[in-house]
Amino acid sequence: MGFYAKHILPHVLDCACRTKPVQKQRETLVPKARGRVLEIGLGGGLNLPFYDAEAVAHLWALEPAAEMRRLARDRVDESPISVEIIDAGAEAIPLESACADTLVSTYTLCTIPDPESALAEMRRVLRPDGVLLFCEHGRAPDEAVRKWQDRIDPLWTRVTGGCHINRDIKSLIEGAGFEIAALDTMYIPGWKPASFNFRGSAG
Repeated sequence: MGFYAKHILPHVLDCACRTKPVQKQRETLVPKARGRVLEIGLGGGLNLPFYDAEAVAHLWALEPAAEMRRLARDRVDESPISVEIIDAGAEAIPLESACADTLVSTYTLCTIPDPESALAEMRRVLRPDGVLLFCEHGRAPDEAVRKWQDRIDPLWTRVTGGCHINRDIKSLIEGAGFEIAALDTMYIPGWKPASFNFRGSAG
């Protein structure tokens, strides 16, 4: 791992993921989590302040990147909820089947190398009556924007640690067998090719 990826990129990603428009999306979604919660991609721990401490019994926080786990440590220590950090990727979640009441995925499906396998694992660990809460950026509805996303994505992926700006989030979630119960889509403030947002729930 190079100097940029190890020492600079984690801080760049943390700053990008805590802009006001993105934090507003977290503030709207994350408090809906209930019971035993699995967060897919803890990152720098930016969701932690938005969990309802009275509603969350335990939080498993999946994060394969050591640099991001270190960045999240202070936020984990400050959280009033029970947080268990798991050093693993979403393609092979080291938890029992049907153990989670809620899954939370915010700005994570864009970066997972194999999102189809990750979503299959997410279905495995989610209880039959559980809920997936998701907020992701991805493929835009406007053809002109989509063309830019497809042109830029190969370079974008290299400089952002694997983030893809052109993934069809709705199709990925439905393709894994989830049924979307609620979905809001919009451009949030920011650079248009990277700011088309999917926020919703599925089961």
